[in-house]
Amino acid sequence: MATFERDGVRFQYPENWTVEVSESAGDDGGWAVSVQSPETAFVLVALHTDADSLADLADRTLDAIKAEYKELDAENAVETLAGRVAIGHNIDFLTLDTTVTCWTRCVDTPAGPLLVLCQTSEHDRDRNEPVLRVVCASLQIEEK
Repeated sequence: MATFERDGVRFQYPENWTVEVSESAGDDGGWAVSVQSPETAFVLVALHTDADSLADLADRTLDAIKAEYKELDAENAVETLAGRVAIGHNIDFLTLDTTVTCWTRCVDTPAGPLLVLCQTSEHDRDRNEPVLRVVCASLQIEEK
């Protein structure tokens, strides 16, 4: 397993997955890291210092997905992530005649609201959804 760490946020991911880090536009200190499996699965972890609240970030994320995929099913979700309350959505949609499963969770960090988005298609869901769950379970957030 490899480890990503930034601004007190740390998680592990498989070494054979591809990592891409990007900075948000402007000087707000936001960033995003995408970790892509060799197949369709990926996890996106993004610090959104510009979000007003976790609910705002969760709703903005769902709206962005709805803008791309008009026909989707989404339900609210609340769970514990990194020992903190995390809110978001469980989402299913079709793309190119393939069912895609996605879940979003937003959690507070000392650096600002953090989005965790995981996604996989029906083609590799059995293999990769458990891996995505392990990546989420490895998330740690340091107190400042």
